[in-house]
Amino acid sequence: MKLIVQVPCHNEAETLGLVLATIPKSIKGIDIIETLIIDDGCTDGTADIARSLGVNHIVTHKRNRGLARSFRDGANRALELGADIVVNTDGDNQYPSAKIGDLVKPIIDGTADIVIADRQTQTIAHFSPFKKFLQRFGTGIVNSVADTNVPDAASGFRAYSKESLLELNTISSFSYAMESIIQAGNRRLAIASIPITTNPKTRESRLFKSMGEHVVRSGVAIMRAYFMYKPYILFNSIGLLLLLVGLSPFVRYGLLVLADDKGNHLQSLIIGAVLLISALLFFVLGVMADLIRINRILHEEALEQIKRERFKS
Repeated sequence: MKLIVQVPCHNEAETLGLVLATIPKSIKGIDIIETLIIDDGCTDGTADIARSLGVNHIVTHKRNRGLARSFRDGANRALELGADIVVNTDGDNQYPSAKIGDLVKPIIDGTADIVIADRQTQTIAHFSPFKKFLQRFGTGIVNSVADTNVPDAASGFRAYSKESLLELNTISSFSYAMESIIQAGNRRLAIASIPITTNPKTRESRLFKSMGEHVVRSGVAIMRAYFMYKPYILFNSIGLLLLLVGLSPFVRYGLLVLADDKGNHLQSLIIGAVLLISALLFFVLGVMADLIRINRILHEEALEQIKRERFKS
């Protein structure tokens, strides 16, 4: 069994050595362990440092293309190299590479397709109370959407089986972390978790410029991934709301007629009619969105077969 540890990097020359130094040289159940660096437009010589430290493989982006694209390109390259398991960790040494053996064990044992490390964010000293709340809140939303029970949805320290990578497709350009959980949950992949203690902070996150940006972009990524799988919930919910509101003027008009009210209520009836027509349109959009969802599932199955052929699975 072959394990490839991939490290997406954007100017991580100072910390990359710390990450690589603690990657296990041997793991029970693993025959080959190799390392892969994704040089995501680095300008500080990260790739040269990686070569000098004996990294086995390097994927190069001529300019910064983001974490999600780096993860996808690294995973695809790992599959090309014959990986049975791919571990993703960060280049800032946030995660304890020494725990990789524990991270991959559920996959080796055949009890999980994906293993996500739980950073136990409530114990991280440099996380503010607000950030800890956002982590819990975001994780709760993802678990609700994906029907999963992941303690730390934003954690980037993960292990993927080859089968899971063949089934998952990274679409977001911001971060793959929550999107991949939603996809995995809806595809009924087995997700496990192990607790870890993170290393001391070495730098600020480069994934986002502010907490507000992180919240907005993560929220958009979650909503988009959710509506990819359950678009009818959005359209049918809006349609039902418009239907209930649109019926109100007609109910009111009927009650007034029974009360022998001779007033002119034409405006209310017009508003009600417009709302009912809008409700019908949303119900139609819900049907169309669901048909598109089914078509997308068929395309995903075709893409999975293409990937299996490409990676000789």
